[in-house]
Amino acid sequence: MSASRAAAPTNRLVADNRKARFNYEIIDTVEAGIELQGTEVKSLRAGKSNIADSYAAEYAGDLYLYNAYIPEYLQANRFNHETRRPRRLLLHRREIYKLAAAVQREGMTLVPLKLYFNEKGRAKVELALGRGKKLHDKRETEKERSWNREKARLLRDRG
Repeated sequence: MSASRAAAPTNRLVADNRKARFNYEIIDTVEAGIELQGTEVKSLRAGKSNIADSYAAEYAGDLYLYNAYIPEYLQANRFNHETRRPRRLLLHRREIYKLAAAVQREGMTLVPLKLYFNEKGRAKVELALGRGKKLHDKRETEKERSWNREKARLLRDRG
C-alpha cells in the first residue's frame, strides 16, 4: 500500500529566447547539459533568468554559453556566483566538433532557444544552429506571421 505521488512536470521551462526564431534561420537543434554551480541551480529554480542576448561558442575544445543571465541567489550571501559568467555546455566530443565545424566553415551561430529542467531535474539548454536572417527575410517572416493570424481570425469568424 504505497501512496501515489503526483507526476512532476516533464519539462519545466526556465527561460525562452523568443527573438531567436525571428533573427535566425534555424537549421538544426541539439539538447545540451549545462555545468552550473549550486547557487545557479537554486536561482534558476526561482526563475527570472534571461538568455535573449546569449550565444554559444567553442573554446579550448569545449562549448561555452556566453552572456546568459542567471541572477544571484539572495540567500547565498558570500557564496554567490557571477551573473554572466561563461558556462560550460555538456555534449559528446563528436557533437562539439560537428557544431564547431559548422560555425567555422559555414558562418553559422549557436543560439540557445530554451533553458529548462528535464524529467530528472537536470538543467538543459536547447541549442540551435542558425544562420542570421537579412532584413528582407525578417520582413517576409513578419508578413507571413501576420497573414496566418488574419487567416485564423477569418476562419474563426466564419464558423
